Amino acid sequence: MKHERGASSVQHFFDLLTKKVGGIDMKINQVSIEKIQMYDKNPRINDTAVDKVAASIKEFGFKQPIVFDRDGVIIAGHTRHKAAIQLGLTEVPVLSATDLTDAQVKAYRLADNKTAEFSEWDTDLLFTELGELKVLEFDMELFGFDLMDEHSIKDDGFDVEGALEEIKKPVSKLGDKLYKLLTTYSS
Repeated sequence: MKHERGASSVQHFFDLLTKKVGGIDMKINQVSIEKIQMYDKNPRINDTAVDKVAASIKEFGFKQPIVFDRDGVIIAGHTRHKAAIQLGLTEVPVLSATDLTDAQVKAYRLADNKTAEFSEWDTDLLFTELGELKVLEFDMELFGFDLMDEHSIKDDGFDVEGALEEIKKPVSKLGDKLYKLLTTYSS
């Protein structure tokens, strides 16, 4: 059944949140943060990401629930949990994955983090998006984007003229990604 954009498609989406999808209960609930337990063998080191995630939650709200098992132990969302504590939240959205076996829970904890490593940025589109957000005066550095501009580039002592003299055959040409990157930051 096709749903048009607008109120009916939004209602359809919220209906899905409270129904079983493929036999799995997909209801998102608000739960006291005190009832959620960290997985004590979580191999992901995430402390440096907590401030960025907290800034994201503060700016946009808590849009991605924490996933926990039947015992209330986190499967996915350790960083969101730490960020919520840092922000002083007393309740967070959760999705209970009671349909997973113990082996699936253990595997999903790892897979959820590992699969994100296979994504890459399309730098042209990223710089376009970041440029548009900069014009809108939206600070993306809060979320870990290091935006360079002419004021943030410091002299590191690199001898540009000397390096240019050493180049026998240029590796960058008009229109390639390096050229676009350099021209983006020089304008």
